Amino acid sequence: MAKREGWLGRLGSRLNRMEARLHERRAEVEAEARGDLPHSVPSNGGDAAGAPLPGPATAPVLPDRPDPVSVVPWGMRVAAEVSWRLLLLAGMLWVLMKVISEVRLVVLAFAAAMLVTALLQPFVVRLRRLGLPRGLATAVTAVLGFVIIGLVGWFVVWQVMENLDDLSDRVRDGINELKLWALDSPFHVTEKQINDIAKNLSETIGTNTEQITSAGLQGVTVLVEVLTGILLAMFSTLFLLYDGKRIWTWTLGLVPAAARPGVAGAGPRAWRTLTAYVRGTVLVALIDAIFIGLGIYFLDVPMAVPLAVFIFLFAFIPLVGAVVSGALAVVVALVTQGVFSALMVLLVVLAVQQIEGHVLQPFILGRAVRVHPLAVVLSVAAGGLIAGIGGAVVAVPLVAVTNTAVGYLRAYSREQRHLGHGAVGPGPHGATALGSAAREAGTGDQ
Repeated sequence: MAKREGWLGRLGSRLNRMEARLHERRAEVEAEARGDLPHSVPSNGGDAAGAPLPGPATAPVLPDRPDPVSVVPWGMRVAAEVSWRLLLLAGMLWVLMKVISEVRLVVLAFAAAMLVTALLQPFVVRLRRLGLPRGLATAVTAVLGFVIIGLVGWFVVWQVMENLDDLSDRVRDGINELKLWALDSPFHVTEKQINDIAKNLSETIGTNTEQITSAGLQGVTVLVEVLTGILLAMFSTLFLLYDGKRIWTWTLGLVPAAARPGVAGAGPRAWRTLTAYVRGTVLVALIDAIFIGLGIYFLDVPMAVPLAVFIFLFAFIPLVGAVVSGALAVVVALVTQGVFSALMVLLVVLAVQQIEGHVLQPFILGRAVRVHPLAVVLSVAAGGLIAGIGGAVVAVPLVAVTNTAVGYLRAYSREQRHLGHGAVGPGPHGATALGSAAREAGTGDQ
């Protein structure tokens, strides 16, 4: 009987210890689930003698794997997010270029209308201040502007047709003089070589008659497109002059509400930049045309007035236009008046262009529309490749306007942050939000 009671007592104490260990293990599991304790591998324990307790073997608990986003370095996360955004922008630009190439005529006509509107709008404002109604002021300005542009074009064509016969005779005489000069030059050019060059040129023209004819037909198509573009530009200019503010207000309605105040401030500043650029370019081009035209006239080069008009028109293409128009004047002087006159015309062109680059443009255009020469060259080249001469004309004012708008939006964002309104636009999210939250938590602890 005593042995039975002793065995039952030992069994009861062992059961009590097992119950205590089960309660302890349950508390550890609950603590691990809450994250209060590190993961540990359970053991079977033993009795007072160190013998293992009976029971099923428990599987080892593996440590939890960290979040993959937290393992990626911060720099790689930023590079990844910047990369997919750049790819998205590149895709959007590619689609935009494809759309523009399909409707290039409409885009160039509207861009030309914007430039003409920037030139004529100050006259509408002055007429409104004199008391004229908006419609009448717009009509008077548009009619006078279109008439002046049409008269300039008609004058150029008239001058070219009037001097065409005289120019052809002078070109023939100039070619003969160049031939004689080449024969007497130290380059040892023979008359046979010159005749071979003329013969090859005539044969090339004769064998490529079909290509020349197709080019002529294509030229007719281009002429029709140019006339269509002129009509679109005139129509767009009329409505931009009359209803420009309402069009701008409607455009602002398409902008998200969070970004609308910044865009509303950037728009007028960009328009003032465009107006200053167009007016300054017109004034600089007029000065170039007058002084170079006077130099050509006093050197007795034929078609001085049409050449001056060409210099005025080509001045709207920065850098490239001055080179092309100056080279045209030098070539005309070379084939009509000889080498000395060509050199004198070259000196006149270079002198006027140096005065333009170092005096006129900084004084007239000012810092508001100043664009770095590298940006000018790249934008003109890109505009010419995308849309030809029209793209080259529009490229630089587009870069100037974009520079002004981006600069204002950057300053506006800094001002809003300084006033405590927070950054403009959505906050950080996704993978980069982890690092931002950690930095904010560290700053708050300090």
